[in-house]
Amino acid sequence: MLTFAMVRTAGGDPASLKLGLHASPESLARLRREMGLADPWPVQYWHWFADAVRGNLGRSYLTGSNVTFEILNRFPATLELAFASMAVAVPLGIGVGTVSATRSHTLVDNLSMLGGLVGISIPTFWLGVMLIIVFAVWLGVVPVAGSIDVHMGVYPITGFSLVDGFIEAGWPGLWDAARHLILPALTLAGWPMAILARHMRSSLLEVLHQDYARTARAKGLRFLRLVWRHAFPNALIPVVTVIALETGYLLGGAVITETVFAWPGIGNLTIQALAARDYMLVQGTVLLFAFVFAVLNVFADVTYAIIDPRIRY
Repeated sequence: MLTFAMVRTAGGDPASLKLGLHASPESLARLRREMGLADPWPVQYWHWFADAVRGNLGRSYLTGSNVTFEILNRFPATLELAFASMAVAVPLGIGVGTVSATRSHTLVDNLSMLGGLVGISIPTFWLGVMLIIVFAVWLGVVPVAGSIDVHMGVYPITGFSLVDGFIEAGWPGLWDAARHLILPALTLAGWPMAILARHMRSSLLEVLHQDYARTARAKGLRFLRLVWRHAFPNALIPVVTVIALETGYLLGGAVITETVFAWPGIGNLTIQALAARDYMLVQGTVLLFAFVFAVLNVFADVTYAIIDPRIRY
């Protein structure tokens, strides 16, 4: 409901944008009736909601195709980018946080937390532009934008550039898709990596100061065994929540990164829909992000029981 109201109060008229500045009032009125924009807002919302619960998200004003088709067509690219980013952020973030906790109040810990602070503070769009300038423009080791080279002649089958590149062009296609994925994945991984490192450090330090950890050390248990066998699984429980939430943020917040790198995902589609005042498409993408958040939170709850058997009771 908030999205419905906000996109309509942002200004602009989808009918005027579609027909142009020189359209006649009669043409505008007819198109607005066809789009359902002539009805009052409560009536428009009710029509959209009644169709949405039946799986029909309406038709895009921008492309004229079904919104569900547009979303499903673009979602694999966003999914690929988000999971590639988390594949970088999760092991590095947990590893850095673990090292910082086991070497607390040392130079290594201070440098790690300083790096985490920098990672949280750098704007995503600025980091993306800097990576493009250095690695794509100056060094020329990776492409500037896109998901795969147009000269490869790869037609999207699954929507995942790595898979499509390998299916249609073999190993050269896979390598080209991977090169296009490097910069946006690194850009998007900066924030969650810093967040995970800080959470992992604080969680592991809290566990290491509990009574059972001190007792184990007093009885002669090696510190590394105490960390990896006993403290690490318990410290990982709150971090799982952060991983699930950050993955949801990446799926819904990759808008800027996808725009900077011209990545053909949901975020880029949302920007185009906002510019064209494509209400149906914007509402559909926001609904998808909300659904993904709900699913990831359920997944986090299930993972708790796998990590800590006590939670199953």
